[in-house]
Amino acid sequence: MAIDSHQPAALHLALQVERLYAALIQSAAANSNSEPSLGGKLLCAGELGTEGRALIVASNIAGAASLSATDVQAAQKQAIKDGVIDFLVTSLDEALRILKNEIRKCEAVAVCVAGAPEAIEREMLERGVLPDLLPPGSDSAPQYATFLIQGARQIRLSNLDENQTLLAWSATAAPVKWLPKLDAVALDCLHPEETAARRWLRLAPRYLGRQAQGQRLLRCTNETAQKFLTQLRNQVEQGEIKVPVNINLTTPAQTIQHQFSPPTR
Repeated sequence: MAIDSHQPAALHLALQVERLYAALIQSAAANSNSEPSLGGKLLCAGELGTEGRALIVASNIAGAASLSATDVQAAQKQAIKDGVIDFLVTSLDEALRILKNEIRKCEAVAVCVAGAPEAIEREMLERGVLPDLLPPGSDSAPQYATFLIQGARQIRLSNLDENQTLLAWSATAAPVKWLPKLDAVALDCLHPEETAARRWLRLAPRYLGRQAQGQRLLRCTNETAQKFLTQLRNQVEQGEIKVPVNINLTTPAQTIQHQFSPPTR
């Protein structure tokens, strides 16, 4: 699903975060019996701007610890208000104390330093703090060159492949009541090996919160997408779901829109 400026802000953000999550989770260790996780890894998220916010949310969902920075007070306050970051600190020392503890426990945490990103990243280099992961495009950003030489890896974005579908669904009324029911249908349709999708479906609503209220996305196999579409149509037409539901199925070739409405009485 292409991102454009005409999409609602909530959907635009969710699409950004989903694509970043898909790139991040490729770096995660996993086995057939558990969800993949970036627990224990440090992401240097850079500037806490619009793109940085999306990257931090994706990092939270993937289970990583992230470090960002901004000297813009309005951005600091908004990130705290929206739950994008967990801690706003005034020095790299404070940030490292928090990060070391959470990384040791393999817990997700987002820490922002109130300061210029360039100064914080320079201090990281001077002190030998090496992140595991860097933002997309880091190989063309001079401030990250030393990190890359020392072994940090940049996140590489990728598009849907021919075996994948990006599902988007929403309820036209009472989303707080009905979206969890739609999510449960999607969860039931996932193959056991779709562990990254399972993690996303479980945690994305929590970390996106009101920033993407009323909208759900899921990258899954084409088979899972068709199974979801069939089950949801049946439940709506049988009156088990009592509000109209909008669904988009996006593949590399096309986007197909559906709306299912419960029977009228």
